[in-house]
Amino acid sequence: MGSEILSHNQVEHKIRRIAFQIAEVYLNYDKVILAGIDSGGYTFAKEIKKTLSKIISIEIVLCKVIIDKNNPLEPIKTSLTEDQYKDCGVILCDDVLNSGTTLIYAVRHFLNVPLARLKTAVLVNRNHKKYPVKADFKGISLSTTLEEHIEVQLSKKPFNVTLE
Repeated sequence: MGSEILSHNQVEHKIRRIAFQIAEVYLNYDKVILAGIDSGGYTFAKEIKKTLSKIISIEIVLCKVIIDKNNPLEPIKTSLTEDQYKDCGVILCDDVLNSGTTLIYAVRHFLNVPLARLKTAVLVNRNHKKYPVKADFKGISLSTTLEEHIEVQLSKKPFNVTLE
């Protein structure tokens, strides 16, 4: 078992802080789309939605983003049609920002449609990216080696983040 980086309470605190930051940025929007990268990012987006819906009274829509992480050039699928997120504020969510590959290809997908605003949110930001992609909203930034693995547990309580 790895060493714990974030406990359940710390994870919840990070999600709450991110939700407040999103609320500030998207305060004047009628609707925001929380687009979570399957599977950890989508789970993270669901947790943000739970908290965000208590803070701000706008429509918050979840969107699952399905991307082949081993072959990110394959077509990306989303649970919403392009018309459903056109001209909306979109927050692209992932649990961990590793090399940036998944996030940058997902961002590219959303750039095919005119959006009001596109931001990114991650629970854990690792500081050794391959692409110039950044997280606009992040829970924690870590300097790790390439061999180390971050494990995020959000699918059931207690939540935690460990370094393997």
